[in-house]
Amino acid sequence: MQIAQDTVVTMTYTLTNDQGEVLDQADAAQPFAYLHGANGIIAGLEKHLTGKQADDSMKVTIPPAEAYGEYDERMTQKVPRSMFQGIPEEQIFAGAEFHAQTAAGNQVIRISAVDADSVTIDANHPLAGVALTFDLTILDVRTATAEEIDHGHVHGAHGHHH
Repeated sequence: MQIAQDTVVTMTYTLTNDQGEVLDQADAAQPFAYLHGANGIIAGLEKHLTGKQADDSMKVTIPPAEAYGEYDERMTQKVPRSMFQGIPEEQIFAGAEFHAQTAAGNQVIRISAVDADSVTIDANHPLAGVALTFDLTILDVRTATAEEIDHGHVHGAHGHHH
């Protein structure tokens, strides 16, 4: 069966960045499963997987525009350190993440820099501006159940459980 809209794809992969650092992986013991066409994976990878089938392998690099977007300096902001009053000092450091209510809804914000008077926050996705290389093997392709399509994600052995 070929990968198409409303199929469940199970695969193994190793994800690396431009420097070859491994960012994530899924092996045969714990494969990754997703519902094709439900925005469960980045658009660029979904496009490359369409039409493939079980036992196909590929190595593909997805540009930032088809992954998590280009890095946008406008999504960084220097705010007064006083905005973090009540938060323990050891939780305020470059790399720390927190949830914030923004105009775009609830999102994860990262602290990118801290000095005596201010904190620089960054709302870019951590992988914005990064080309992502997937080295993958498709293990299985099946038709999604009506419930999976309705819920927009995979259920069962390697998917989401309710």
